[in-house]
Amino acid sequence: MAENIVFIGLGSNLGDREKALNDARIKMRSQFRLVDQSNIYETPAWGYENQPPFLNQAIKVQTSLSPINTLKTLKQIEKEMGRKPSFRYGPRVIDLDILFFNDEIIKIEKVLTIPHPELVNRGFVLMPLLDIAADMIHPVEQKTISDLAKNVDAIRIRKINVNR
Repeated sequence: MAENIVFIGLGSNLGDREKALNDARIKMRSQFRLVDQSNIYETPAWGYENQPPFLNQAIKVQTSLSPINTLKTLKQIEKEMGRKPSFRYGPRVIDLDILFFNDEIIKIEKVLTIPHPELVNRGFVLMPLLDIAADMIHPVEQKTISDLAKNVDAIRIRKINVNR
């Protein structure tokens, strides 16, 4: 089976946030081979601002899983790590989002949209992606991550852990 290249966004704003990111990467090892990882960034909450700041990171992995099975695996890891159902954009111990799956455009109504539909508006996603995929072309926008990042407010996003 051909290996798929997947970019995943990781976020946490409850408990030991850095440990949560690390634990999620460790749990992914059974189904994903880590190819690259961004620095870790502290970012203000987005969507619902009355909550603690997030730590965010982007990783590049290889997997033989399909997009749907990738989603199921990430949701299972979130559950294992104690993520509880909450309101939209609410606080969470871990959040794992598929950002890109190869260069595919996938829409499964109310289940999965790839590329992640909001990533072009989110500095907390684009800044980590800049570390590992600056020249990658967004398959819908037809712009590089570097160009997309120029259009988001990143003034309050702070690099806290240098992995590079």
